[in-house]
Amino acid sequence: MIYQRVALIGLGLIASSMAHAMRAGGLAGEIVGYARSAETRAVARELFCDRVTETAAEAVAGADLVVLCVPVGAMEAIAAEIGPHLAPGATVTDVGSVKQAVIAAVAPHIPAGVHFIPGHPMAGTEYSGPRSGFATLFQNRWWLLTPLPDTDAAALERLTRLLAAMGANVDTMDPPHHDLVLAVVSHTPHLIAYTMVGVADDLRRVSNSEVIKYSATGFRDFTRIAASDPTMWRDVFLTNKDAVLDILGRFTEELFALQRAIRLGDGDHLHAYFTRTRAIRRGIIEAGQDTAAPDFGRAADAKRT
Repeated sequence: MIYQRVALIGLGLIASSMAHAMRAGGLAGEIVGYARSAETRAVARELFCDRVTETAAEAVAGADLVVLCVPVGAMEAIAAEIGPHLAPGATVTDVGSVKQAVIAAVAPHIPAGVHFIPGHPMAGTEYSGPRSGFATLFQNRWWLLTPLPDTDAAALERLTRLLAAMGANVDTMDPPHHDLVLAVVSHTPHLIAYTMVGVADDLRRVSNSEVIKYSATGFRDFTRIAASDPTMWRDVFLTNKDAVLDILGRFTEELFALQRAIRLGDGDHLHAYFTRTRAIRRGIIEAGQDTAAPDFGRAADAKRT
């Protein structure tokens, strides 16, 4: 056991997966949960929480670890509510995919003697809600921590042990760099997926249902990404807008270059570009972040879940 009492604030995919993983590994003495929805609280009580409370303030009372699993836009209000009720010596972390905005929203409400260690698990699926979690979600996935300058070393080590025990690879990063990296590997790809699916939807209106009926793997994967939680992604783009706009600008430049190559029939440019980008896929597989199995390893994932 690493923590006596863990409070999960927000009970969707990440929180439920954490709870399942902690239960499977005997990592927490008690798991307490809170969510705004009474229906979500009922499901969490049935499936993975030892106790579910009616307010976030009740949930954090006496907890030695508090995990904020709410959308980035809701972090400040939750932090303000729980701040006065946090136990001395407790650790507070979060799972938001933007870090600078979360730190600005949460840190002012964390009292002295409580350790705030922002975090972000690089794991997830297109599903959300309390029934979507599973214990192996974090296996061999990166969990990034962005400690503040005055972070307590013992608190950081203890949190790292928990995340590693749930199967995650843990690394630290400074918040601005985190937000730039995530704009490249997650945020902008999601925005492009949303855009492509939106364009296809417009086309579908003039071509009956053919876009959906004949969806090949490329478009199908776009729809999988675009099925992610809309509230979470709305908040991500509003709170990491500078980094996302920077990467979108670079993407636009690359797209214009490809447009020109296609227009001019420059096959050498296209072949060289696609060869270079293909190597990125190989690197991801070699890093253990996906498999080389057909269908992007999805068959293996389906068996796991």
